[in-house]
Amino acid sequence: MSAATHDPIDICLLAGRIMLQSGAETYRVEDTMIRIADALNLTPSQSYVTPTGIIFQCGEKQQAKLIRVQDRTTDLQKVSRVNDISRKLCSHALSVDDAYKLLTEVDTVNQAYPVWVQIAAAALSSGCFTYMFKAGLSDFIPGVLCGGLGFLAFILLHRWVKVRFFAEFVASLLIGLLAFLLVSIGVGSQLDKIIIGSVMPLVPGLLITNAVRDLMAGHLVSGLSRGAEAFLTAFAIGSGVAVIFTIF
Repeated sequence: MSAATHDPIDICLLAGRIMLQSGAETYRVEDTMIRIADALNLTPSQSYVTPTGIIFQCGEKQQAKLIRVQDRTTDLQKVSRVNDISRKLCSHALSVDDAYKLLTEVDTVNQAYPVWVQIAAAALSSGCFTYMFKAGLSDFIPGVLCGGLGFLAFILLHRWVKVRFFAEFVASLLIGLLAFLLVSIGVGSQLDKIIIGSVMPLVPGLLITNAVRDLMAGHLVSGLSRGAEAFLTAFAIGSGVAVIFTIF
């Protein structure tokens, strides 16, 4: 077997960054990095992960390395693929260079669904949520329209303005306005049910779940920061809807 051309520490950092950017829990990121380091004989290793950065050190005399993580999304397929690569490394089924190549492919390839599929899924789920909250069949189509257009507005605004709070606020504001207009012209009858169902695709369910799991695992900093992020998202959604009810 030829000598490795990539630094094994870079493999640990790359795997951790991909997982953190893709929505993995911080304790899972730390555990994966340490397992990879152990498989590559980088012991003792220490990792400290927050939602915005990774600090990793191998050996007591080695300098710690820091990676800043700014953009985070939800891509559980990437998390799964990194875990699979980690398991193969631990079982010595992959070399260092092969693992680095596979991780680079996972990092560069966009595996997310196309935007139109995301919008269609958000629209359909909004209509289903509207009906699930005991609205009538006449409210299903308004729920689909409000949910789809609101999610489209969120995607476009988040691309133009990197402040997620602003994008979520304007999207929920648009959902409330569209729902009010549709009910006013007779398309739909239960305004509250339509709005509740339409904002569901914006609700930070994964953030709340990861915050609770991090807190239960003892990662207080990450758990509280994720919880604060989830609270701000919920506050933005509620504020946008509240503005519509205040005006009309």
